[in-house]
Formats: sequence, structure tokens, C-alpha cells
Amino acid sequence: MTKQISCRTISEQTSSMDGETGERVLVDRLWPDGVSRSDALLDAWLSAIAPSHELQGWYGRHPREFEEFRRRYLTELSDQEHRHAAERLRAMADLGHVTLLTATPDMVHSHVAVLAEWLARSDGDGARRPWRASAVQEPAEPAPSRPGYRAVLSASVTNLNPASLSFVMGTGIVSTALYVNGAGTASAVLLWVALAGFAVLVSAYAWRLLRRRGRFVADFVGPRAFAFLTIAVSANVLAARLVPDGHIAVAGAFLAFGAVGWLVLDYAVPLALITTLKRNPSLDQVNGTWFLWTVGSESVAVAAASLAHASPSHALTVLAVVCWAIGLIQYLLTAAIVLARLFARPIRPEGLMTSVWIFMGAAAIAVLAAVRLMAFAPGQTLLSRPLLVGVAVVLWAFSSWLIPLLLALGVWRHVVRGIPLRYDLGWWNLVFPIGMYAVTTHELGRATATSWLTSAGRWEVWVATGVWVVVFVAMVAAWVRPVPPDGQGAGTGRPQPARADASPARTGS
Repeated sequence: MTKQISCRTISEQTSSMDGETGERVLVDRLWPDGVSRSDALLDAWLSAIAPSHELQGWYGRHPREFEEFRRRYLTELSDQEHRHAAERLRAMADLGHVTLLTATPDMVHSHVAVLAEWLARSDGDGARRPWRASAVQEPAEPAPSRPGYRAVLSASVTNLNPASLSFVMGTGIVSTALYVNGAGTASAVLLWVALAGFAVLVSAYAWRLLRRRGRFVADFVGPRAFAFLTIAVSANVLAARLVPDGHIAVAGAFLAFGAVGWLVLDYAVPLALITTLKRNPSLDQVNGTWFLWTVGSESVAVAAASLAHASPSHALTVLAVVCWAIGLIQYLLTAAIVLARLFARPIRPEGLMTSVWIFMGAAAIAVLAAVRLMAFAPGQTLLSRPLLVGVAVVLWAFSSWLIPLLLALGVWRHVVRGIPLRYDLGWWNLVFPIGMYAVTTHELGRATATSWLTSAGRWEVWVATGVWVVVFVAMVAAWVRPVPPDGQGAGTGRPQPARADASPARTGS
């Protein structure tokens, strides 16, 4: 049976006005501005079927590469995050006419066109059947030219990924790794890169919160809400790195920012997830970024303990001990949830993200926090040194055991299942755990006078540095990749019209 699929902007007349029948489904991630819910007359709102924030951000930076956007979005429709909404939409289309609604003005080059094409495929043959643009009323005026730099920048900030500060986390910890390895100049360079990234990204977060509060809140109640903890973690990583350079006041300011951010987000994120009614009650929403709950607590412990050694303070010592203990419990709880998700639900290779490496990084940072606590005099921490050493060794061994498993999953995803290696922000979720593991191995060896651990840590520092260089170069290459000239689609050789609006928000947010 031929499926009947229409695409309209949500501000157009309703089906009851123009004689159409069937389901009216909004497929944008956020509710469109200026449209009342009573006037929309929707049968469903499938916000989870919209493109991911990563893909939206990429499309905003490459507004003419619709074909590549189409390919990536079709891949996303089969991953765990989109699967339930996609199955529901296909079931609606199988039963009768479906009208896809969006706030996007240029539907021909948006996620709505891709959805219509995907729904129009006959069962099982996998053939591409392009959606006919005649189903949409063409605009009376020609599409404007490619947006300028300011428009693209505004779109990028509007759709800023909650985990963007993972770049600062990864750069900061590799700077620390180089410092403990004696590479002072390289460490200082990466420290300045991390500080600059922190200033730019925190400012962008603030602008987004003030000017795009709806999008900010939508991210905050979504399955990747724990990614907001990168704000606090990055500040604490920088605080711990600044202490050995003697910048005690600046380190204290970063710790204050990070500790307050941790205190707010450590409660706000789980509360938002528990109380919101706009979430999918399924283990499928669980992902590796949930381990940032643990990383946030342990980062406060590391920064507070580091600062307490340089500027003795009983309050900082207590803060470090308490946060270390909280982080341990959070790690056990999160590990149980994530493992239940991995074992109980099928995982598609498209849905397996680099964020699973935070599983290892969370254990490693707990070890580093324990090592920092070992340096205090007996009686200062309420914890005995044998207890700290025992917990640290167990966690280090477990994090070491995880590395081959995570590498094997990467081989399965990219080699066995053929998922291409393309840069995205998630690669920084790989840099931070590797850098943290290198620092932890070196520092645990030094604290326990275990020479082979210290030697292994020195080699691991260079591995972490190499990974940082590769990811940084890939990030820069993705930024400067030239946009195809007018009239050329990405990889198709066909005419490619300019999009009316480069903002990725208009492709599903």
C-alpha cells in the first residue's frame, strides 16, 4: 500500500480546514515559538525523532551539505535514541495518511524531507524514494543567499552541545599529564588552550541560557542531561592543574565555580530526570554520559585536596573526603544502571558512543582523588591510609580491565560493522579518560613507591598526548573543511539549492 505523507509548517492551515485526513505529527525537538498548543490540533508530538544535537550543530556549520546531513540522519533513525519514536511514526504511516509538521521554513532541505523519504520506502526493499517537494507550498520569494558568519555563529551557540566543555576537560587533564611527566612547556601550552576554551564556552553557555532558555531547558530534561556536569568538571580540572604552578588564588576561584556548579547540577540533573513527564521511561535513554555524575563529585575531591596541600584548610580537606565518598557510591549506582542497559537491551553500532569510555575515566579519577587524600597526615581525613590504598588499587585494576573491552567495542563498531570514523564532539569523551588514566597510573605508582606503575604512567602520558593531538587536528579539520561551491551537493554532483535558514535548530529543535 502506498503511504500518504504530507509535510507542512505548523503555522499552515489544519487538516480539518483543507480536507485532509489522518494524523498530524510535530517532529521538531522543541515547541515552535508563537504557536499555541490548542491551535496546533496535534495528534502526536514526537520530539525524540528530531536529529541529535551533534548532527544539528554539524549541519549548522555546513548548511549546504544536505546530502551528508541526510545520510547521517537516516543512520540516526535506527539508533537507540530515535528507535522508539521512529517505530511509532512508521506505525502511524502504515495505518493511513500522516502530515509531518515543523517550524522549518525550508522543508526541502530539512529533517522533515528525510523523514518523509524514510517513511515512503516500501517495506523491506530499502530503496530510496525521494520525497516530492510538490507536497509543500513553495515560498513566494526565492530563498535568500547563504547566511553570513554571524548567523552561523548564532546558530552554533543556540545549539551548543551540553557536553562541549569535554574539550576543556580533555585538554586540561592532558596538560596535567604532561606536567607530571616533566614536559613543562607543552603542558603550559595546553593549559592556555584549555583556559581559552573554558572562557569561550562558558560565555556561550551563559548566552544560550539567557537568550535560548527553551532549548537549554529541553536539553536539561533529556537523556544527556548529565553532560551539563562538564561545566563543573572542567573548572575543577583547571583548578587542580593551576595549583602546582603556584596560582593558588586563581585555582581557588576555579574550585569555587566548579564546586558551586557541582552542588547545583549534582541535584538538579537527577531531579529533572525524575520529575519531568517528557522522558522516555526506558533503559534506552541511559548512556555513558551518566558517569559524569561520578566524575563531577570526584573532580571536586581532586581539586579540593590539591588546593588543601598548597593552602592548608580543614574545610577543603573535609570537602575532598566527602566528595570522594559520594563519588564512589555514585559510581556503583551508575555502573549498575549502565551495565543493565548494555546487557538487557540490544545495542546497534550506531548507538554505541565514545561516551562509554567515561566508564573507565570515572574509575580513574576516583583513584586520583584517593591518591591526593593519601598525602594528608593520619587523622586529617577520617580515613586510614590502608583503606585509601586498597580502594585505589581495586579501582585502578578495574579501570585497566575495562580498556581492552572498550577497545574491542570500538573495533566492533568501526571495523566489523563499518561505522565510518568521522570527527564529532564525542571524541573528547575518549581523550579525558585516557589522560586521566595516565595521570592516575603515574601518581598511584609514586604514592605507593611502585616503580613499574610510575614507569607505565610515563609511557601512558605520551599515548594520551598522541590521542589529544589526533582529536584536536580532526576538530580543526572539521571546522575548516571547505563548503562545496554553489550548485554542488555534497558527494552527488547534482544542483544543491541554498537553505533558507542555516540554523540547525530549524532542522528539528
